[in-house]
Amino acid sequence: MSATEVGRNSTPIVDSHIHLFDPRRPQGIPWPSSGDTLLYRPALPRRYEELVAPLGVVGAIVVEASPWIDDNQWVLDVAANNPVIVGTVGNLDPGAPDFGRQLERFHRNPLFLGIRYGNLWGRDLGSDLLRQGFIDNLRVLAQAGLVLDSANPDTRLLEALVRLTDRIPDLRVIADHLPQTTPPSDEPDRTAYFDRLSELANRPQVYVKISEVLRRVDGRVPLDLSFYREQIDRLWDSFGPNRVLFGSDWPNSDQWAEYGQVMRLINEYFSNKGRENSEKFFWRNSIAAYGWQRRSPAQQLLV
Repeated sequence: MSATEVGRNSTPIVDSHIHLFDPRRPQGIPWPSSGDTLLYRPALPRRYEELVAPLGVVGAIVVEASPWIDDNQWVLDVAANNPVIVGTVGNLDPGAPDFGRQLERFHRNPLFLGIRYGNLWGRDLGSDLLRQGFIDNLRVLAQAGLVLDSANPDTRLLEALVRLTDRIPDLRVIADHLPQTTPPSDEPDRTAYFDRLSELANRPQVYVKISEVLRRVDGRVPLDLSFYREQIDRLWDSFGPNRVLFGSDWPNSDQWAEYGQVMRLINEYFSNKGRENSEKFFWRNSIAAYGWQRRSPAQQLLV
């Protein structure tokens, strides 16, 4: 679907969730695998910018796609020469003995906005909260003004985020991909899921990305907003207009639809929310959540 078919968004957009990687690097990449014929090709800023500029996207935040320590620096180096990237969320293990040293190393770069942790790379936040030094190191993250992005939510992860924010109330937490999460169908698991979601919604330092909205059902991906409206409404009604933000999950989102098709559906949802709420969702809330700094003339116009 072309940008003309979708229509340029009347509100500038900062995409809070994209991934960068380059399988041509000598060391390769940990994700995606070479067998993934859709995703296994360079995902770099120029390709992204050419795709999204006609749609009104003026900036993006890169979220880690690798558990390798040195890939934090690789992303920062790529971002340095591409002002469309307003920040990066890296991958560090708060349970590692050298966490403080590595955090200090990357935090010297103002583009480094935080770390991601959750159901990813064989990790489990709920169990890892019990590891020696884990909570103390996340306190250091909070004291530095950096964020914790979660990864791939389920009931257990939401429970862990509740426990974490009980222990560190000033840590900003950003939960990703909740629209694609299917709430449990059986009680009491379903009740527990919504209870944890409600608890997080009552914590002003917790934000939610409306990311990975589309899903495959019986071998096809519905592209009608009516199919997704209830799930989006639940997050909008729970977290309110000040704590939801747009994220595409590009290029992983290509598994379900083209970027423009995702934007068409999201634009349709926000078409009756008013300009103020649209601005909050598409860019203002990402500044509040991440504290990113403007890097290009297009971003300077965001006031």
